[in-house]
Amino acid sequence: MATAEPLAALPAQEASRQLADQWRRLTRAATFVAVLTSPALFIWFRRQEGWSIGWSLVATFLAVIAFRGLVDIGLRRAIPWPSLFGTDSRRLREEDVVSRRRAWYWRKKYRTALYVVFFILAIWFAQVLLGRATSPLAAAGDIGGFFQGIWPALKGNGPFLLLLPFYFIFNFVILLGPMLMMGISQIRGFEPGDAEWGVKLEDVRGQAEAKEEVRRVVSLWQSGDAFELAGGKRERGLLFLGAPGTGKTMLAKAIATGFNSPFVSIPGSGFASTFIGVDAILVRYLAWKAKKLASKWGGQCIVFIDEIDAVGTRRQALGAGGPTVGAFEPKTVQDLLFFGPNGALNPSGDLVLESRVWRERLFVERAAERSSPYGAFFGRLGSVASFVMPGMGGGQGSLALQQLLVVMDGIDNPPFSRRVLTNRFNTFLDAAYVVFRRIGRLSLRMRPPRPRREQIYFIGATNVPITQLDPALIRPGRMGRHVWFRTPTKQDRIDVFDLYINKVSHEPDLDTPKRRDELARITNGYSPAMIDQVCSMALTIAHHTGRDRFGWGDIVEAMTTVESGTAVGVEYIPAETRAVAIHEAGHAVAAHVYMEGSESTRLSIRMRSGSLGHHQALQKEERFSSWRHEEAARLIWGLGAMAAERVFYGENSNGVGGDVFSATAQAAFMVGASAMGPERVELEGTFREGEDEDEVRRGIMRRFEEIGTQIMNRTSGGGPFQESPIAGVLNDRDKRAMAAQILGQAYVSAYNLIRHNREAVEAIAERLIERRELYGDELIEVLEAARLQLPTVDLREEATWPKI
Repeated sequence: MATAEPLAALPAQEASRQLADQWRRLTRAATFVAVLTSPALFIWFRRQEGWSIGWSLVATFLAVIAFRGLVDIGLRRAIPWPSLFGTDSRRLREEDVVSRRRAWYWRKKYRTALYVVFFILAIWFAQVLLGRATSPLAAAGDIGGFFQGIWPALKGNGPFLLLLPFYFIFNFVILLGPMLMMGISQIRGFEPGDAEWGVKLEDVRGQAEAKEEVRRVVSLWQSGDAFELAGGKRERGLLFLGAPGTGKTMLAKAIATGFNSPFVSIPGSGFASTFIGVDAILVRYLAWKAKKLASKWGGQCIVFIDEIDAVGTRRQALGAGGPTVGAFEPKTVQDLLFFGPNGALNPSGDLVLESRVWRERLFVERAAERSSPYGAFFGRLGSVASFVMPGMGGGQGSLALQQLLVVMDGIDNPPFSRRVLTNRFNTFLDAAYVVFRRIGRLSLRMRPPRPRREQIYFIGATNVPITQLDPALIRPGRMGRHVWFRTPTKQDRIDVFDLYINKVSHEPDLDTPKRRDELARITNGYSPAMIDQVCSMALTIAHHTGRDRFGWGDIVEAMTTVESGTAVGVEYIPAETRAVAIHEAGHAVAAHVYMEGSESTRLSIRMRSGSLGHHQALQKEERFSSWRHEEAARLIWGLGAMAAERVFYGENSNGVGGDVFSATAQAAFMVGASAMGPERVELEGTFREGEDEDEVRRGIMRRFEEIGTQIMNRTSGGGPFQESPIAGVLNDRDKRAMAAQILGQAYVSAYNLIRHNREAVEAIAERLIERRELYGDELIEVLEAARLQLPTVDLREEATWPKI
């Protein structure tokens, strides 16, 4: 065992390799000595003790391997354990594993034997103190007598002892059983043929990119063996991200239908529980159910967790009150001016601008509050639990997430029982020393259990930003494939109408490209589910009037009802009806002339949702930013009704309060957030003698400021007026003056537009009084027929300025 040079002089890896080789020779020599002396032991057991041949062989075998284990433990304490870090020898690594396993096995056995010896010595020492000592062997015999003495008592109370575990289980079931059953009842498992979802992949409309991404992943799920043989790795999970109503759940059902595999679903709130640990049990049960269904149906199963943010929120963001969200930081004025179910720009609800930002905000606002269907029960039970056992209820939101992460990582682990059985059997054979690990290529050990063949795939759906989800959940290997669902664009809505409108009886007029385009224009912000509801409601309206199919008027009525509720049958007095019509016509005319990138979609004077009327406009193109002249055009649109009332009545009604509120916030936002100031006044023509052009310009700006200051809303201390930068602008003298000038310019522009087109505005109002509501192409035709003109304004003319 000597070496040519000291180990210390060798490189670390070479020294470790030589030490391992020396250990190998030493252990083999020790085994050889133990086996060589075994015949003497056999003869001693056979002749001295008179045991049979069989028991003598067993005793000899156990004595040899026990002696060999004791030698191994002693040598391990005397000689350092070789480190094989960086060594590439597979043989040395395998032998090192076997040696460590042997050392662990015999160290555990001898530690147990020492405990027994110490126990016997303690009894013997007690007998010595009592004056009844004989020998340690006699003390060991007394232990047997002790157990023989208490056996009758144990036997007499046997039924009670047997029932004691069941007693604890019974109490556990009484306390936690109802909550477990409620949670388990939300884990719905569907086998192929159990549920006809009625949803195919082609039925999911408006999400072409998401569908293509899902097709790619599911194809690998179904037949990815060749992909894995080529070195690839199948995705374990998908995460669907998007606003409510964009088709996430529907696509999951379509996958289950086309995949022809079991489908297990649970809402994220289904993991909610009052007591710590119950949610983790539910996660384990979910995994067990998925594995069971997968083994029954060809080895594949899909687990769908809807609203996964209820369980997958960032753990560091969880507190007693739930996840904490950062301070609200508005990016556009529409982040602040969003009122009512339709996202109106003003509190009165009569101005709606349908844009990309508005549509996405509308979908977010539709998100329902996440709560367990048994929330009230759990809440009351949690109060009782907190009183009886303080600290038991709440605050354990991350436990379910942690357990879910563990389950996703270990979903393909070999069965626990097989792993334990294999490990214990192979450990005993290794600890026996004399049983070879292999003979040639034949292994004499149980083969390690293979990973499960069942493939469990996870799909999660959420409508919260991905930044609010725990990074451990959305990393590669778990839900690392992210599929984004957008809110439906105009072309998407045409696609959705093509699906749903053809499922119900309708007039042929609705099949023309012109009508389909018109339907898509006036349904911005609609989800596929809303379009389905509108088509069904339109048929209901038609059937109610004795027709077997619906037409344009029916679907328009259905859309208005879905958006704003059933129209209130309130008849205004004629004067008020005309005033409301003039008000809304002012909005429509200003939008038609100044908002070139938008078009009017509806104009109404029917009372819905508390609003006497409303005007709605749609941005023609998907926009991500806007210019100053476009923001100014929206101000003119908002103040168009106030200008119309001034032109026709010489004064304003209190119905312009919502418009003034919105215009004030928008002007302040332009100044404070976008560095937009009032438009420079350009003066043309001659000036009187001694008149300075700059002084004239300053005088005009002062007049703009006077008008704007009167218009500016300063009554509210809440809503957007509490947010920066609006509050900052309104509280700063100079910036407030700039905002007032912007308001004044917008109002003067609106006033001159209405004054110049007075007859056309009145004609539009009369048509609105007659029809009550105008939609889509009909409204566009009415506005085009009015032949509205943009006036030339001379700011030096006194007639240009409205009287305030």
